[in-house]
Amino acid sequence: MKLLTVNVGRPKAVEYTNTPGGLTGIDKQPIDGPVRVADPNDLGRTDGGGSGLDGDAVCDPKHHGGTHQAVYVYAREDLDRWERRLGSRLANGAFGENLTTVGLEVSGARIGERWRIGDRVVLEVTSGRVPCRTFAGWMGELGLPEKGWVKEFTQQVEPGAYLKVIEPGEVRAGDPIEVVHRPDHDVTVAVAFRAQTTERSLLPSLMVAGEALNPDLVKLARDYLAKHGGQQLPA
Repeated sequence: MKLLTVNVGRPKAVEYTNTPGGLTGIDKQPIDGPVRVADPNDLGRTDGGGSGLDGDAVCDPKHHGGTHQAVYVYAREDLDRWERRLGSRLANGAFGENLTTVGLEVSGARIGERWRIGDRVVLEVTSGRVPCRTFAGWMGELGLPEKGWVKEFTQQVEPGAYLKVIEPGEVRAGDPIEVVHRPDHDVTVAVAFRAQTTERSLLPSLMVAGEALNPDLVKLARDYLAKHGGQQLPA
């Protein structure tokens, strides 16, 4: 298991996003050399959002970035499957991921699973990536089908993983990746993604993931129970 590339994006003005100024950082490009990885707040970001990679832009901090979405990871194996489905080449970073990996189960990782990258950086899985209008527009910019993209991406249940930073440090292409902790529950990124998108009845089951679960998913689970009834979740 290793890190193939580290990808960062600069602010770019486009017509397909509703962010202030019409900016997006989804165009992630592989870079050479080490990149500092830390909680966004520790990188001097004060808006509650932002990326956990130094120099990487998050232009919609209301929906992206922040402590529980500090780093977005996607597997090269999943990109390869998308290449076959779409009939088009997808470079590392094409899905807006910060880290492109090989040999690591990403969408099948468990919430709360921890990965060590290189000598020091430790990340913890919190949720999957939910596709948005900007992602669809970006696919169109790549010359791929924009219409229906959100639905297609959702149906494939290969969302990639958002992670929080447990131990900061530097990462670079080629770093080894080690799974240093795997929880004993069965809530994977894919399961959490299904609960958040197409199978809301799964939401209460996510709570066994405990404190590692993205707070947004915790709120969704509580709201679901408040509406539909059932066993109360712990406070």
